[in-house]
Amino acid sequence: MFEFAGEWEMPINIIFLAVTGFIAVNGIRYRDEEGNTDFVRLLFACIAGVFFIMVLLQDVLGVVRFAPGP
Repeated sequence: MFEFAGEWEMPINIIFLAVTGFIAVNGIRYRDEEGNTDFVRLLFACIAGVFFIMVLLQDVLGVVRFAPGP
């Protein structure tokens, strides 16, 4: 994802995974005092979760390629 980083690409990807994973877990598990979920937190948590999976599978593990290309 961060090809411009050169030799620092993998550490940046790991930091990105940690941050997006934290956002996803906190957003999905968040409940207010009454036990209700917040739509906006769930939305951003799902977006963070998608980016987490994309970076993990494509850039870190190299299992799949999400972008069509030659």
